[in-house]
Amino acid sequence: MIKTVVVLPAYNAAKTVTKVVSEIPASKDLQVLLVDDASSDETVSVAKKLGIKVFVHEQNKGYGGNQKTCYDKALEFNPKFVVMLHPDYQYDPKLIPLMIEMLEINLCDVVLGSRIRSRKEALAGGMPLYKYISNRFLTLFQNLFSGQNLSEWHTGMRAFKSEVLKEVDYHRHSDDFVFDSQMLFNSLLKGFRIGEIQVPVRYFPEASSINFIRSCTYGLLTVAETIKYAWFKLFK
Repeated sequence: MIKTVVVLPAYNAAKTVTKVVSEIPASKDLQVLLVDDASSDETVSVAKKLGIKVFVHEQNKGYGGNQKTCYDKALEFNPKFVVMLHPDYQYDPKLIPLMIEMLEINLCDVVLGSRIRSRKEALAGGMPLYKYISNRFLTLFQNLFSGQNLSEWHTGMRAFKSEVLKEVDYHRHSDDFVFDSQMLFNSLLKGFRIGEIQVPVRYFPEASSINFIRSCTYGLLTVAETIKYAWFKLFK
């Protein structure tokens, strides 16, 4: 029986995916699968050599579109838990068992791996200053309107109880980066609880990162989703 499925939404991750997979704690009840979003590098061939399940989009579907396939494929295994992990090695896979333990003891229903423990640590880990500032602003804004007190809403390491994915209609969400915020807002609307653990900050040239223009677009869409959530809560 597969208890946990770790999904890797990949795009041009050939240089980092081996490190990521090698550090996911081995377990007979854990399955790793990667969905490649029409990468232009050797992500698929590298991943297939790692002995994990690999699925390929013939055309690029976007970050959110990739996650939709990840969760569809993960739920086919009927697991208790699903972990989404960016395969760019920004996040430490060795922390997966801690996230699962939080779900297993019913402390929460969703666990986020937060990179924000302190400003000094985040910047020392290579997070660009403008990303740190925008992350802090958006997280504060989202906390204010959602009633949460999370240190980061914008992480690429998340663990879910499977019922969260089954009840949140993620296929209605965006195919772009704002998908992540939509997942959390809709999880809250369904009554699920969100917790978090601290993860090290690792920024380096091979790690994926959206550019300044895409970051601005993402920020505006996130603000819009936050206001939409608050409006719905006010008048539902």
